[in-house]
Amino acid sequence: MRISRAGIIVIIALAALFGANCSIVNKVIARKSLVDGAKAFKDRKFDVAEQLFRDSLQRAPEGSPEHKTSLLFLARTLHSEFAANRNLKEKAEEAIEQYQKVLAEDPKDNSSFKAVTNLYDNLGKTDDSKKWLIDRTNNASAPAIQKVEAFTSLAAKENTCANDITDVPAVKKTVQKDGKPAFVFSKPEKPEDLETLRACINRGTDYIGKAMALEGDEVKNAKSINIEGLPDKALADFGEMVNTYESTRSYNTSLLIQSMRLAEMEGKTSDRDAFKQKADEAKKGFQELADIDKKVKDVTEERAKAKEEESNTSKK
Repeated sequence: MRISRAGIIVIIALAALFGANCSIVNKVIARKSLVDGAKAFKDRKFDVAEQLFRDSLQRAPEGSPEHKTSLLFLARTLHSEFAANRNLKEKAEEAIEQYQKVLAEDPKDNSSFKAVTNLYDNLGKTDDSKKWLIDRTNNASAPAIQKVEAFTSLAAKENTCANDITDVPAVKKTVQKDGKPAFVFSKPEKPEDLETLRACINRGTDYIGKAMALEGDEVKNAKSINIEGLPDKALADFGEMVNTYESTRSYNTSLLIQSMRLAEMEGKTSDRDAFKQKADEAKKGFQELADIDKKVKDVTEERAKAKEEESNTSKK
């Protein structure tokens, strides 16, 4: 609810009359700045929103809900300013700082954690991004699913590193096999590229193995869940879990394919065939979760439409 200027004056007068601590007044004004800042943010007036959130942050008592919300909203506003203009790198740097303050108060805030990763990547700070993710995997306060996300993100970076070497015309060539087009893989021209490929695959396989090791029975038995019978909150949590492990299984499949390509380059036919078999099996596991993920999204969308229709009907 918006608080008018007249309302604030009344509160200040009452605080002075009864000798109340000025922190009460600051808290009220901080709330107003939050409300006004949220409206400015929604209207994409980011410069206005930034100043209002700074005012709220300065006034809100440390440790209060208003203080944490001000930190988060300021971080998101700075992030949005950088997204709108990538030259504003100082906005990105400060957004990282503010997100980290939010995480200091709530280590389980996964959206803020992901935002920092995104900012590091967009700033080209690959080492900082990697360290940030590794620190997450070692954070005792982070839930297992968030560690899985971090391990998977690390594996994804290594898979990209490998694919940048194996998925180029000089290495990946099309030939005719049994009357059908097929790919064959040869060693890259530079020996150092082959070593880079091997290192990327080894690191990626290690990361994805650690993520897969955290997969519990709730994931393995996901296909037995009655999705339609889940309450909204349980459905959202289940969907997040399935989506996370779907990504993990996907990158596990991709890294097995990269290992298959490397084995073919080195003439290790039996290893190539073994990796292909593992990749085919891994793909089935990935597809199983992909199908469940789609069903969750369909049910979620159906419920949202039903609620919208109910709301529209009640307004008539």
